[in-house]
Amino acid sequence: MAISKDLLEILVCPLCKATVELLPGETGLKCVQCKRVYPIRDDIPVMLIDEARIEE
Repeated sequence: MAISKDLLEILVCPLCKATVELLPGETGLKCVQCKRVYPIRDDIPVMLIDEARIEE
């Protein structure tokens, strides 16, 4: 099951409040500003700063 478009429209990065984009393969959500990638586990985005990794 994919992440719904409605959910993607309201999710923001918990650190900088910028929008997030879905990565190819739906493996995570990447912040467009600070470049943190929040994982998606069992179709649930884990929007915790401690769980994110920084990706350029």
